[in-house]
Amino acid sequence: MRIIFALLLSITLISCNKDSNTYTLEGEALGFADGTEIYVYTFENNQPKPIDTLTITQGKFSATYPKNDTTPLNFLRINEINASILFFPENENMQATIYKDSIKASRITGGNQNAAYNSFVDKMDSFNARKQERMEQFRTANEANDTVEIARIQSDNLNLVAEETEYKKQFLNDHSNTLFAVMLISDMAGRKEITPAEASAYVEKLDPKIANTQLAKDLKTNLDSLKKADVGSAAPDFSAPTPTGETMALKDALGKYTIIDFWASWCKPCRIENPNVVKVYNKYHDKGLNIISVSLDKADQKDKWIQAIKDDKMDWYHVSNLQFWQDPIAKQYNVRSIPATFLLDENGMIIDKDLRGAALEAKIATLLGGE
Repeated sequence: MRIIFALLLSITLISCNKDSNTYTLEGEALGFADGTEIYVYTFENNQPKPIDTLTITQGKFSATYPKNDTTPLNFLRINEINASILFFPENENMQATIYKDSIKASRITGGNQNAAYNSFVDKMDSFNARKQERMEQFRTANEANDTVEIARIQSDNLNLVAEETEYKKQFLNDHSNTLFAVMLISDMAGRKEITPAEASAYVEKLDPKIANTQLAKDLKTNLDSLKKADVGSAAPDFSAPTPTGETMALKDALGKYTIIDFWASWCKPCRIENPNVVKVYNKYHDKGLNIISVSLDKADQKDKWIQAIKDDKMDWYHVSNLQFWQDPIAKQYNVRSIPATFLLDENGMIIDKDLRGAALEAKIATLLGGE
């Protein structure tokens, strides 16, 4: 949810008369001193924009805003407690209840979008409470070295994660007319709870008014990019300098099966994983496995890149633009963390992603083990 809440903001609300051109936001602020300021934000060009400042007086605050035809995303910001509260104006009067000692329990009601969002937050609170309970159970079982109980808890956790994911998917099906659905699709795709193709399918189901928002348009663009390097797609072609300065293209490295391996000399998890990759390569290279590693080292780290290749005995193809996270190949493949791997067939189609350790060896064994 952290990725979602980074998006917050818009304009506020309230109307004493349903036929008027305004709507109101009225709130109760519990635990705050008189004079505490509440800042109202919206988003403009994907950036938070302050639109109003409200002052708490005798535990209350209020404001009136003009109705409009947009579908805004807003939030209240209270600097005193370094917290924000998300809400969705719908040209309807809204009521806020804010607790200084529990921003998590604070709510803004009024309109279908806020109702849907609040129900989602309540359900996530329920899931998190169950996760916390299992963590305590696991800690107790681990201290007692109770392997049977540990296995049961781990199985329960897997079932709970699956249940949570199914709830989110059902929420998307039931609330395609909400802006929060766009935020949830983005978050689930970012967490790899759904594939880019699945995320795009949910975007296609959005209500036309929601689909026409800038947030939804930006998400669609990002998903179109993600799908270019997803399983079932042709691997984007690329070329880059080798350690000796020649230019090498992906097509020149293709074998019967090919691993594109994103790494860097400075990446500890990559260096830890390298022996596993070396083992798989040495075992299956003669049967048709090739590897091309793309390093995200920096321009002043060429020597460290070359030395790491030697030290880790990575006896396969290597390229790097030495541009760190700005590497154009990493951007093509939407690589945002390393190590990252893509497994290709002989036609350059992506057939799997992000396999490591035993999972990588098991996959290659199924493909080349019998040959």
